[in-house]
Amino acid sequence: MSRPSRPPLAKGALPDAEELLPSGEEKVRAVRAMFDTIAPRYDLVNRVMTFRMDVGWRRDAVAALDLASGSSVLDLACGTGDLCTELVRGGHLPIGVDLSFGMLAAARTRAPLVHADVLALPVPDASVDGATCGFALRNLVELPAFFAELARVLRPGGRIALLEVAEPPNSVLRAGHSIYFGRVVPRIGALLSDPAAYRYLPRSVAYLPGADDMVAMLDEAGFDRGRHDLLGIGLARLLTGTRRR
Repeated sequence: MSRPSRPPLAKGALPDAEELLPSGEEKVRAVRAMFDTIAPRYDLVNRVMTFRMDVGWRRDAVAALDLASGSSVLDLACGTGDLCTELVRGGHLPIGVDLSFGMLAAARTRAPLVHADVLALPVPDASVDGATCGFALRNLVELPAFFAELARVLRPGGRIALLEVAEPPNSVLRAGHSIYFGRVVPRIGALLSDPAAYRYLPRSVAYLPGADDMVAMLDEAGFDRGRHDLLGIGLARLLTGTRRR
């Protein structure tokens, strides 16, 4: 007996815990509406739920770019501009790009900001030295298309540093992380911000392919020296690569 198809989500709605995660344009609408909603307290919730470890992870990403001072760097899905601020501290010239008006309106950075889809950047070919992205890969509709767009806008030899969440390799830490990320984080989000958004975010990890698969996607898109590194005890991951010459 075939299962009836589920009705589409209302515009901007997030799925309940038992529903399938959205895809395609439905995902774009839901993610954009979610970040518009949580923008005012996004930084606060990040600091609380990561115990401020996210600050160090962003510094790691900027250091991993290994670019000369004064390099032009796109910060994609820039949100409120935390990575842009870190890039400025590192001596770079960032431009933030985000699809959410709410996040851009809440941004606290002196870097220029652009409202655009990171899968179709309003940037000429081979025109920037580097690109970063902080914890947004799982919110994109298609990773191969994103990596291909990165390859298009980066000059040969340009560098990328992409942050995402991860699971610790240690089984005990992984079990604790599963409880914290799946149960405690949604409660923190409900207390400080939007309950639906922070029920969705832990589940959105299911969108991510494996580490080896992502490194292979980078290679296919035109990047050499692709790496996947776990940060700290394995709560975050860092993907890096160099645009093929």
